[in-house]
Amino acid sequence: MPNKAKPAMFELHKISLKYREQTVLKDASLTIRQGESVALVGPSGAGKSTLLKHLRSLQAAKVAWCPQHAGLVPMLSAYHNMYMGGLGRHSALYNLANLLRPLAGPKAELQALAQSLALDAELYSRVDELSGGQQQRVAIGRALYQQQTIFIGDEPVSAVDAIQADKMLSLISQRHQTIVLALHDTQQALRVCQRIIGLKDGAIAFDLPSAQVTSEQLAALYQA
Repeated sequence: MPNKAKPAMFELHKISLKYREQTVLKDASLTIRQGESVALVGPSGAGKSTLLKHLRSLQAAKVAWCPQHAGLVPMLSAYHNMYMGGLGRHSALYNLANLLRPLAGPKAELQALAQSLALDAELYSRVDELSGGQQQRVAIGRALYQQQTIFIGDEPVSAVDAIQADKMLSLISQRHQTIVLALHDTQQALRVCQRIIGLKDGAIAFDLPSAQVTSEQLAALYQA
């Protein structure tokens, strides 16, 4: 089915968004449809994070959210931090029991997930004992364990090397119908996503299929 025939997951029409009382995106319009993989690129302060948070608020019940600042619980294990993505699927009593001692069902699920994230050996280690890259993979695991149809990530692979980043983004794509990512690596964005939205000076500078984006357009985003 062509993308235009698929239902819209997000529709924005001439909206303006603020960050700390300052307008960071003005009169923005866009539609993101089911099945699309979209990358937001542009300089720091262009409004990428603010736009992602707004999109998340529109579909909160369907979105797996991976923020730039992970907010992991440092004294808990990678297992328990990733399990937090699934808290809403169980009762408070079940979640408490799993906190005290990992239960068979989530234990098997999270062991498999940890393997796909190359975190097998670290699954039961405290998060504050892990490297920055490992912590970021835990945050990705927590988002994946939300088991939603849409994934929104704000620089979700910024702390891992290029090879690991491509693996993580491929895993995210496999497990979600629709993905929207802010990425600082423009070449990575072109490799991973079908569509690129360039942000600059509080506006959408371009919104194009990846194959149509030129190096000149990308360079222009980051010129002062």
